Parts: sequence; C-alpha cells; structure tokens
Amino acid sequence: MRKLFAQPGFARLFSGLSTSMLGDSVMLLVLSMWVKTLTGSNALAGLTFFFMVLPALGAPLLGVWVDRLPRKAILVWGNFASAAAVLPLVLVRNADDVWLIWVVAFLYGVSFVVLPAALNGLLKDLLPDELLVDANSSLATIKEGYRLFGPLLGAAIFAGVGGWLVAVVDATTFVLAGLLIATIKVREAPAPVEHHFKNDVLAGVRFLVGERVLRNVLIGMAISILVIGFFESSIYALLDAFDKPATYAGVFVTAQGVGAILGGLTAARAVHRLGEVAVCALGLVALAAATIVCIVAPTILVVLMGAAICGLGLPWTFVAFTTLMQRRSPGHLIGRVSTAVEVLFSTPQAVSLALGSLLVSLLSYRQIFAIIAAVILLGAVQIVVSLRDEISRAISSPRTTSPPSEPLPSARSATAEPGAPEGTS
Repeated sequence: MRKLFAQPGFARLFSGLSTSMLGDSVMLLVLSMWVKTLTGSNALAGLTFFFMVLPALGAPLLGVWVDRLPRKAILVWGNFASAAAVLPLVLVRNADDVWLIWVVAFLYGVSFVVLPAALNGLLKDLLPDELLVDANSSLATIKEGYRLFGPLLGAAIFAGVGGWLVAVVDATTFVLAGLLIATIKVREAPAPVEHHFKNDVLAGVRFLVGERVLRNVLIGMAISILVIGFFESSIYALLDAFDKPATYAGVFVTAQGVGAILGGLTAARAVHRLGEVAVCALGLVALAAATIVCIVAPTILVVLMGAAICGLGLPWTFVAFTTLMQRRSPGHLIGRVSTAVEVLFSTPQAVSLALGSLLVSLLSYRQIFAIIAAVILLGAVQIVVSLRDEISRAISSPRTTSPPSEPLPSARSATAEPGAPEGTS
C-alpha cells in the first residue's frame, strides 16, 4: 500500500472519495428507513432502492459522455451536482412527501452510474495496472469500514433530529470531495474522436460479449444479483420477526462493516494469490453462506454474525470484479464498459427489488432468504464451471501483475463498424 499512496495524486483522490463515501454511508440507509417510518410499509421501503437502480437502465448513453469528457472534471462536477441533488430532502415532512425521497433516490442512482465509470477511467490514467487491485481494495476497505458507524450515525441523526440534517451532512461531504479531487494533477489519455453515436453507445456491450472471461463472470454475477435485491425489502421483515424497530437496520449494516473491513484488507492479497475470477466466486459463496446463517439464526446475535460474513464476501466479489474489468478493458472504452456492466448488474437488481417488494408480503423472510442462497450459489457455480481453466491457471501461477490470458478485442472490433474511424487512446 505504501507504493500505492506514493503515486502522484492518489492520496488526494483517496481523501476525496473517502469523504463522499462517508456521506453515502450516513445517508443511504436513511432513505428507505425514512419511507418505512412515514408509511409503515416494508414494500415501499424496498421500492426506494428500485428507484436508486433505475438510472442504470440508461447507463450506456451516459457512458458515451464519460469516455468523451475528462474523467477528473466529471468527478469534480458530479460531486457538486450530487450535493445539490440531496438537498430537496429538507422539504420532506410526512407520507405525502415520499415521492420526493424517491426523486432523490433516482438522482443518487444517476451519480452511482456516472461517478464510478469516471473513476475507473481516472484510475487507469493515474496508476499502473499492477496497483489497480490495491487501489480498489483500499477504497473498498474504507467504504465498508464506514459501515461500523455510518449507518448508526445516520439512524441516530434521523431519529434524534430528522432526515433533513442527514441530507445537509451528505451534501457537505459531496462538496468537500469535489474540492479535493479538483486539486489532483493528472495527465489523462485523450478522448477518441468518434462519429457514430449508435456504435459508441453499444461499444461497451460489444466488448463484453467478445471478452470471454468478463462475459462469463458477468453471467454468474447477474444470476446472483437477480435475487440480492430481495434483501432490501426482507431485511425489515427479519427485524420485525425479532421485534426490532426499522432503525435497527443500522446495527445490521454495522455488523456487515465488521466483516467488510476484513474482506477489504484481504481482497488484494487473495486476488494476487488466486486471481480475480476465483475470488469473485468465493465472494459469492460467502454471501450464500451468510444468508443460510440468517435463515437458521435463533437469535438476533446470530443474524448479526451472518451479516458479518456477508460483509466479508462483498468486497471480495466486487474488488475482484472491478479489477478484472479495469485490467481487461481498453482505456478509451472503460467508461462505456463500466456503464454497460452497470446495466447488466442493475437490470436484474431492479427486477429483484420490485419482485422482493412483492414477495415480502407473500413469504416469510426465511423462505425468501432460502431462495437468495440457492440462486447465489448457482451464480458461483456458473463462474467456476465456465472459467475453470482461467481459475486453474491463476492459482498455479500467482502473480502481481495480471496480463490477460487471451487477446483483447481490438478497438475497431469493439467500437466501430467496418470503415468507421477508430478512436485513439
């Protein structure tokens, strides 16, 4: 990690991102908690997350502009715009204002598409490939570490003062993040000159279809995400079963943070030793195991142990996948690849959030969790079976730098029709 933070600009980028992550950790659970408190409905609370993932359906359009504009500028102005987006929450007073929470959740979702895509591109310009996994791991560690107190702090402010103050705190962190990132000096790769908008929009998807490793990992993860959204609605049903209030969700997420710190600290070492593909699969297995623990839990303490196991699996899965995507994607395509991935993840997530809001009124949380565990395991099996050669090669040859095992599609095949001008990177 010392080598990572010695890279020019990374320390300031890390500081800015850490600041905005703090605001996220305080705010995000409050949105659904607020809806639950105002309406008393688990289904409507779960629907809040549906509005948050909805913008991902238009991610390819946003990805074109991420690749055409300076990534640093996107991060700076995107943080300022996010600050403005959350401030309308100060106007929420009663159940009639729930729509306003959903609007903010939607705008939050836009930032979740644009800012990570710009960050992936900026990291490729800022760092050598061998340090990408360390950067992703360090960011995941601080993000998940905030789970130890961020949700509890948000719940405490919400219960003691009101959601309006949480919105002000969140907006402040976005502004500070934008100011810190603005001070970074980075030489970005020039944006490609491209003239076919339709081809540009589909370039990320075409690249993923032609990239065997990313394609198969995506299939396995998409299968799992198809049910992961069930958690958002059923978590409140679980708390009801143990006679806990909605605000106790903050304790659950904090328990996740305990495991997530360990997961974030060990993710980079696991990837260097086992490879990104194997660690993605192992992370999914941990999520399934955590769900099974919650199913059989006789007390809330055992449920919190399951939450900690879940926290361990999350950074393993997403640090490994993010590194795999960054490493195997050409720099001039990274924005569109990132947003294409966002669609492929968020579409099943949106379906699962909507379906979860329905299932929570028909099934017990144990029945829902059993479905979650079975499907997540299916996703892990898909990755292992389809990419067993890649996993075997990575385990037999541990490395610090991870060159692709097969040629990447060319810029022309990924971005342009025959005869169209090629972009430069």
